[in-house]
Amino acid sequence: MPSSEARNLMPIAVPTAAAGVVAVAVSGAVAGGKGALGAAVGTLLAILFMGIGLYVLQWTAKTLPQLFQAMGLMLYVAQLLLLLIFVALFRDTSLFNARTFAASLIVATVVWMAAQARAHMKSKIFYVDPDSTKSGKSEKSGSPS
Repeated sequence: MPSSEARNLMPIAVPTAAAGVVAVAVSGAVAGGKGALGAAVGTLLAILFMGIGLYVLQWTAKTLPQLFQAMGLMLYVAQLLLLLIFVALFRDTSLFNARTFAASLIVATVVWMAAQARAHMKSKIFYVDPDSTKSGKSEKSGSPS
């Protein structure tokens, strides 16, 4: 992963992971080992889905900038639908506590989106290209005569 992508990911993934650790601790205290396992799986699933989505958005911004906004909207809807499908699939599982799984999945997703919005608001995005020194007029080379 290039360092610029890692710099974009860290301010988003770290708060989400911290919220996941809190969710695992609370779920472990409330629902025991299966609760902690459910919270861990839910948090990891949210980080995985949202991380892949961020990578796809960055790739789209670099390669197909005209599709960036549409791709972002479609991607978030697809992510939320996939997470809803996972909650429905694991509703009756006996591997872990399904309630703590769903709660941590929702909490991690909300924390990810809030951290992503905060990181975007804090980033310094140029709206004018500072490297363009040409003013649109073609410069003449050679002597004026």
